[in-house]
Amino acid sequence: MTLVHRVLSPEPMTSLDLYLARAGGAGLDAALSKEPAEIIEIVLESGLRGRGGAGFPTGIKWQTVAGAATDAPTTVVINGAEGEPGTFKDRTILRNNPYIVLEGALIAARAVNAPRVVIALKKSFTTELTLMRRAIEEARAAGWLQHADVSVYEGPHEYLYGEETALLEVLDGRYPFPRIDAPYRRGIIEMVETAGDVNSESALSSHVEMAVQGGETGAPPTLVDNVETVANVARIIARGAKWFRTEGTEKSPGTIVCTISGDTVREGVGEIIMGTTLREAIEEIGGGVRPGRTVKAVLPGVSNALITGADLDTPLTYEDMAGIGSGLGSAGYIVFDDTADMAAVAAGVSRFLAVESCGQCTPCKRDGLMLSGLLDKLCEAEASPRDLATIRSLVDSVADRARCNLATQQQVVVGSALANFESDLTRHIGRGAPAVERRLVAEFLDIEGDVAVVDERFRQKQPDWTYGTHSSGQWPAEKLDDPRAHENLE
Repeated sequence: MTLVHRVLSPEPMTSLDLYLARAGGAGLDAALSKEPAEIIEIVLESGLRGRGGAGFPTGIKWQTVAGAATDAPTTVVINGAEGEPGTFKDRTILRNNPYIVLEGALIAARAVNAPRVVIALKKSFTTELTLMRRAIEEARAAGWLQHADVSVYEGPHEYLYGEETALLEVLDGRYPFPRIDAPYRRGIIEMVETAGDVNSESALSSHVEMAVQGGETGAPPTLVDNVETVANVARIIARGAKWFRTEGTEKSPGTIVCTISGDTVREGVGEIIMGTTLREAIEEIGGGVRPGRTVKAVLPGVSNALITGADLDTPLTYEDMAGIGSGLGSAGYIVFDDTADMAAVAAGVSRFLAVESCGQCTPCKRDGLMLSGLLDKLCEAEASPRDLATIRSLVDSVADRARCNLATQQQVVVGSALANFESDLTRHIGRGAPAVERRLVAEFLDIEGDVAVVDERFRQKQPDWTYGTHSSGQWPAEKLDDPRAHENLE
């Protein structure tokens, strides 16, 4: 297996002129000569699926948004709020070729008749912000923005900012708390111009207004697509749906940009053909596990079930990964060798999700924090058999009445640790049982050379989203409803 270059160029595209010299812009030219419905039909036929994690068919999403149009203008939002632990593919794409993302976004705007495109990144993504803003200015000078204006938005660091409805809440001037209604039912109403940051003075309002599911809000629809998703669009429109399907499988056509990290020889990002096995991806991108070691488990971010070493030959497709009870997700895979303790991994995942929960749904935050605390107690060899029984019970209840998918992620990942690595958990129970340090599971800040840089500051992040040794005891949804609350956050 060798890496491919449909989305990731062999050399970085450092200017629009270089991109145009490498056949860039052909997709936008083709799109401007077509009716919106024709563009959507090509994307439908290509079988492109969202690369943000859910894998929803892109053409169906575009068709739905176009059909939900109101008198108010539709907006296209490109979700670049990458914060999934173990994933660095969107930032790699933006560093490698921001022009292919911009071109795809403009084609999406043409397809859904949107006069506005917003590239939503995090305030901390300074390199990507600079590159994208420069690309937009070059595109404006070249006449690319005649049909849709493009702006960049700097959002907060929180994990939930990457959840598409929470992202729209931030763009509307509120905090990153998920809505009930989907973006095609309730999109951006009045975008604020100042970047929001829950840990600093900002223009965010204190009021969190939630749409009623299925309700008539009168809000215009918004199309939200992931960075990698739109990075595929330009060449699909330029070369056709059949070209896109020359790689991959029938249900998972094309390529995917994959991040490999953890107990491997090296850590990094590469583009592979859909249908490549997980084992091959680990070998090609990560150099395999370290000498003398074997793969015990692979964590596909914090959104899907742990993958055992016995399933390494599973093809990386939506259908095959679902077939083993896990998921393709954002193709970020943290590899653990045979020295790893999965109790420590489960505790790390549980703490990340419990802290990042906003607290709108009581079981998610309350049960999530209890689950995290008990898993820490287990790792410290201070848990009893009754505590393990409580852990199992909390896994069952944590996702009750959940507004978004975060609580289900707790259920799925910790549940898979219980199901597949029970001995790793039970070995810490009883007199003289060994203790183990909880693994740090957090966002990548960068990949420097062959080493992923994990956000060490997360060790100090509290459940109320402040940083330090103590929490206020309030959940973010309670604390941040107070207009004075953000003034007291560090």
